[in-house]
Amino acid sequence: MVLCAFSLGLTAAETATPDEHTKEIEAWRAHRVAQLVKPDGWLTLIGLHFLKPGENTVGSAADNGVVLAKGSAHLGSVILAEDGRAKAVFNPGLGVQVDGEEQLAADLRDDTHGQPTVVTAGTISLIVIDRAGRKALRVKDSESERRMHFAGLDYFPVDPAWRIEATWVPFEKPREVPIRNVLGTVSNALVLGKAVFTREGRTFELLPIQDEPDGVLFFVISDQTSGKETYAAGRFLYAAPPEDGKVVLDFNRAQNPPCAFTPFATCPLPPKENQLPIAVTAGEKNYRGHTD
Repeated sequence: MVLCAFSLGLTAAETATPDEHTKEIEAWRAHRVAQLVKPDGWLTLIGLHFLKPGENTVGSAADNGVVLAKGSAHLGSVILAEDGRAKAVFNPGLGVQVDGEEQLAADLRDDTHGQPTVVTAGTISLIVIDRAGRKALRVKDSESERRMHFAGLDYFPVDPAWRIEATWVPFEKPREVPIRNVLGTVSNALVLGKAVFTREGRTFELLPIQDEPDGVLFFVISDQTSGKETYAAGRFLYAAPPEDGKVVLDFNRAQNPPCAFTPFATCPLPPKENQLPIAVTAGEKNYRGHTD
């Protein structure tokens, strides 16, 4: 499971005064907005189309197998082989580029092989993604309505008390935890340990996903604000790798998943261990802009 891009700031071993902490969070918020509104950010998603084996014609005309919300009427075809490899053939005269070069045919790497192949045609871009063995076309438009009319982000006030130093408890053996996404697909995520912390006189444990043993900790959480002040499906929280047996959980950095902004993302949902029975009144609130 690939972790989303983020900016951490302080490491687990560092501390900050209240004023420094507020400035740090404000800088992080500005960076987050910049990532959302960039020409290929999450606000540009306009389609998610699962591919069938064999030829899938692609374009905005209704007679295509994959009907795009915008773009050329008949862009070309994506051929999905039995082994899951995808190849594209494009119609001439449309200025289609593959990784920045004009081409009429190309093999398409999906997002399980590092950087996926990016196909662009005007303001439209397409990549192939893999979700539990199913291949799909993810479609973006740099001039999408969501990007052009971004409503901004709302937050709870910065509260240093929600920057919590948790104890890192490594597991003797890595565990595979089933993670369900919004499409209902379940995949196993590698969990190497847990973050244990105390709040309101109670002890809580959170399980993070890691792409690599020394990598960033990625928590998918929900709490008693979910579906009220915050996004119903939960929020994301990133933390620096454990240091000296400690992990800093700064809930002021809790952020909405891409699914809070677009119906075309495939966000993971919190495992039962990460469904907190308290209200986390910190971090990002519900998005008030257009999401459908």
